[in-house]
Amino acid sequence: MSSADLFSIGSSGLRSMRAQMGAIADNIANANTQNYNRRTVLLQESSVAASSEPLYVPRASFGGSEIVSVDRANDIYLDAAARQTGTALGYANSRVRWLSDMETALGDDALGVGGTLNTMYGAIDKLAASPTDTALRTNMIYTMDQVVNAFHRSSDGLTTVMQGTFTTAQNDTTIVNDSLTALTRINEDLLRSQPGTANYAQLMDNRDAELTKITQRLNVGISFGPNDDAILTYNGSTILQGNTASSFDTLQNANGTLTFRLNGVATATPADGLLGGAFASATLARQRLDSLDTLAVQFSTDMNAWHAQGLTDANAAGGALFSVGTTAASLATSIGNITQIAAKTSDGRPNGNLLNIGTTRGNSSVEKGWTALIASQASTLSTAQAEQEAAELRDETARSARERVSGVDLDREAADLLRTQQAYQAAAKIIQAAKEIADTILRLS
Repeated sequence: MSSADLFSIGSSGLRSMRAQMGAIADNIANANTQNYNRRTVLLQESSVAASSEPLYVPRASFGGSEIVSVDRANDIYLDAAARQTGTALGYANSRVRWLSDMETALGDDALGVGGTLNTMYGAIDKLAASPTDTALRTNMIYTMDQVVNAFHRSSDGLTTVMQGTFTTAQNDTTIVNDSLTALTRINEDLLRSQPGTANYAQLMDNRDAELTKITQRLNVGISFGPNDDAILTYNGSTILQGNTASSFDTLQNANGTLTFRLNGVATATPADGLLGGAFASATLARQRLDSLDTLAVQFSTDMNAWHAQGLTDANAAGGALFSVGTTAASLATSIGNITQIAAKTSDGRPNGNLLNIGTTRGNSSVEKGWTALIASQASTLSTAQAEQEAAELRDETARSARERVSGVDLDREAADLLRTQQAYQAAAKIIQAAKEIADTILRLS
């Protein structure tokens, strides 16, 4: 082995250790970067090459070490599992969010429909004890107005939920489209990039980051081409291949529910992810509003029928207390004067009709319907919250498993950095030794 071999071995060692330290530095800098996969530089011993020199006999030339590739730590099965649990968690989070908003909209408190109905019936009972009391009559009309306001608040709240799901779904659809566009560029870059390089590893990280954005929002099928380029399908249709990507859009129907379209044509409703949760919630909000509308119409009908059976102080038949079209938002109070209250009955009892208010509070009454609506909503929300907790646990488990393979352990990186620095210093010493040998030979000559 000549001093030239030592120079070659030392310089190759410096290059190799510098590359390793660069990878370690990237790992430490990106320890908390989402979707970053740990890098390692794979080295191998340079091939021993036979050579001939003009003035010397043939000999072996030792080249030291060489960089084989920059490896990206990952497991495709763990990556897929993390994407799947992320999709389920996105759906659960979206459901809980909108169901909680529906719960707030229905508002089963003192100012909600149930609470104001109870207050109204209490006011009528008090008036029955003193049917000529003007203050109690005024209070009865006031409590009727409160019931109307409660129906309006719940109707407005549910309408806001539907509008919110639409706006959110539009935003998530835009993110999906943007990620699909980004993946077309990444696919092209992967075709031109050399596997085993730092650039290739970065492209793979970028690819997986965009896939994560998509799968958090939409249940797509994922496969990979021969160059690790992403291929995506939805509902049996290919939506991404090579540098060609489809486009989605979300529309709101007249009734507040949502329609999903692929390239301008209606397609299957998202079944999972944030978009799946938004679409399902919009449909449920529509159902809740339909139930509320039905209760509002029934309330007006029942109260008007009860009031029509009584007589006013002027012995006129009781007029309509409420007016309504087909929605809770159209419910309104029709009576404005306390003299219009039909408190008595034809048999002469001054509070007879007021005492008959119980006919509107049976098993099929609005109160019972409201209780059933609230109970159904509470049960649905409770189930969704339990599913969210389970989805969070599964997602955390999947991501932890992925992190054990792909994540950065700072203690490990610190140990590798120390080892690499020592190897770098050793390579420098080889060069220094080769220099000293060469200097000694020159002095002897």
